[in-house]
Amino acid sequence: MAAGGGTKAILAALCANLSIAAAKFVAWAFSGSSSMLAEAVHSLADSGNQALLLLGGKRAKRAATKEHPFGYGRERYVYAFLVSIVLFTVGGLFAVYEGYHKIEDPHEIDHWYWPVGVLVFAIIAETFSFRTAIKESNEVRGGQSWWQFIRRAKAPELPVVLLEDLGALVGLILALFGVSIALATGDGVWDGVGTVCIGVLLLIIAVILAVETKSLLLGEGASDADVAAIGAALVDGDAVTRVIHLKTLYLGPDELLVAAKIAVQHDDTAAEVARAIDAAEARVREAVPVARMIYLEPDIARAKTDT
Repeated sequence: MAAGGGTKAILAALCANLSIAAAKFVAWAFSGSSSMLAEAVHSLADSGNQALLLLGGKRAKRAATKEHPFGYGRERYVYAFLVSIVLFTVGGLFAVYEGYHKIEDPHEIDHWYWPVGVLVFAIIAETFSFRTAIKESNEVRGGQSWWQFIRRAKAPELPVVLLEDLGALVGLILALFGVSIALATGDGVWDGVGTVCIGVLLLIIAVILAVETKSLLLGEGASDADVAAIGAALVDGDAVTRVIHLKTLYLGPDELLVAAKIAVQHDDTAAEVARAIDAAEARVREAVPVARMIYLEPDIARAKTDT
C-alpha cells in the first residue's frame, strides 16, 4: 500500500493473531478461564480487523469511474472505521460482559499451565508483531511523537495496527495478572476482574480509532507545512504574483486535491496564463508529491481582500 500503508505490519499482525487466537481457545477449553476466552475473542476480532484493512487497501486501488470521479481512495478510511466498530463490539463489549459474568459466578481455573503457557507465548508473538509495526511507522512518522503520528497520519493502517498491537500486549499482561492472582488466591473473581480490565482497554482504543477515522472520513486538509509549501510553490513572483485563497482535501491517503485562486498579471495573454498555470502545477507536484489533483483559477491581482 502507498502512503505508509504498512502491508508488512498488517500481515505480521494477522499471522500472529490467528496463531494466538487458536492457542487461546485451546487454553480456554482446558482451563475455563474467562480472561482466556476474552483474549481469544480479542485475537479473533483483531484477525478480522487486519483482513478488513487488507481488503480496504485493495478496493481503494480501483480506478475512478463516472459515478466516483475522484476514485476510491477513501475506502481505506471506511474499512478502518469498521475496524474500530468491530474492536468496540466484538472485543470490548464481549470482554466486559464475560468479565462481569465471571465476577458474578466465579470458579477456580483448571489446568493452570494452559492459560499461563499460552499467555507467555502470546506475549512473545505480539511483541514481534508490535516491533514490526513500530519499525514501519518509524519510516514514515518523521519527527512526530507517537501521539502526533496517530492523530495526523493520513494512511489509517499503521495507526490502527499500532493501537491494536499495543492493546493486545497490555491486554495479555492484564490477563496474565488476573489469572496469576486467581491461581494464587484460589478466587476466580480475579480472573473476571482481569477480563473486565481488558474490555475497558479495548473500548478506549476503539473510541480513539473511531474518532480519528471519522475525521478522515469527513475529509481532512493538508498539514500546515504542506499548505505553506504549496502556497510557496504556486507563486513565482512573475506570472503568478500571489495566492488569493487555497483549499486542500485528501481524497485518499496518497492523493491530495488542491484548489486555489491565483493572481496573475492583468496584461498577460490567455496563452501566458495557461503556461503560468502549467508551471505552477508542476512546482506544486514537485514540492508536495501527493498533490496529484490540482485546480487553479486565475484572477487579476487586486487588493489583499480578494476572495
